[in-house]
Amino acid sequence: MKESAEGGESLRSISLGISILAVLVAMVTVLGHRSHTEAVLMQSRAGDQWNEYQAKKIRMDNLSVDVDLLGLQPSNDPAAVAAKTKEYQAHIEKWKEDLAEEQEKARDFEHEVTRAEATAARYDLGEALLQIAVVLCSITLFTRRRAYFLLGLAIGAGGLLIAASVLLLK
Repeated sequence: MKESAEGGESLRSISLGISILAVLVAMVTVLGHRSHTEAVLMQSRAGDQWNEYQAKKIRMDNLSVDVDLLGLQPSNDPAAVAAKTKEYQAHIEKWKEDLAEEQEKARDFEHEVTRAEATAARYDLGEALLQIAVVLCSITLFTRRRAYFLLGLAIGAGGLLIAASVLLLK
């Protein structure tokens, strides 16, 4: 009781400032974790999309080889060979369109990965600065020097601004 009477209102405001900074650290930490998770999920989706692209590309290449072989082999029914070749060529043309779409989807997922990683990096930096701010403000309680508290608040404001700058990312 005697110690709290000495600092009185000053200790209360410092404690309140530390508490607010701690809540902000928790919020930014959760947002950062979610951004990291989003990046991992988007990376997985991009990998899946590239796998699908590759599977279609292999099927198309195999069918191209079949078309070439059909043209090289002798046949008793050239009309049937021509019909089958035409059918295979139609499949190849469709797969070419599909491949372009698959490639575009995969690149879109990769763009999302880049965006999520940039978001997570800003949250991580904001979180680190907010944690440093909590420590500096806590030092004020031991040293009774207000400069630590003010420096902590300034660094905390910087951390909050960096975390909030995520809203500017597109």
